[in-house]
Amino acid sequence: MFGFWKTWKALEARGIMGINRRNADYVLKYNKRSLYPIVDDKIITKERAIKAGIHVPELYGVISTEKEIDKLGEIIGGHSDFVIKPAQGAGGDGIIVVADRFEGRYRTVSGKIIAHEELEHHISSILTGLYSLGGHRDRALIEYRVTPDQIFKSISYEGVPDIRIIVLMGYPV
Repeated sequence: MFGFWKTWKALEARGIMGINRRNADYVLKYNKRSLYPIVDDKIITKERAIKAGIHVPELYGVISTEKEIDKLGEIIGGHSDFVIKPAQGAGGDGIIVVADRFEGRYRTVSGKIIAHEELEHHISSILTGLYSLGGHRDRALIEYRVTPDQIFKSISYEGVPDIRIIVLMGYPV
């Protein structure tokens, strides 16, 4: 138990902020609630980033309805690796990272082998809001898989770690 607090204090002393402090001291305090829907939706955020000239992973497609799930194979096309994620998910829930595909099956970064039908079922779960903020209906994004540089290997697990710099009124905090 004391090891956790010691680590937390050491990180804090180096200027590393936890997500709860970030939300309480900066996000909630300095951001208009009316703007939350923009940043809570990964599709809108991606569109805004592109418009601002910020590079983002290529979007292969969006599935918004159960009927569109039939287009998954077409969206994936010849890509052997890709990511499926909820547009309004949080905390990494609902994300499937596919590292390879072979013989009609897919291998996730954790090594799990899944069938195409399982991906379709997962997308259906995303659409029903299983992973969304507030449990509302959602959309599924299928996009380019970003692979982390080896420098992050010791701090990442099955994906690319989030490293965020919070800028408040033009100054990093």
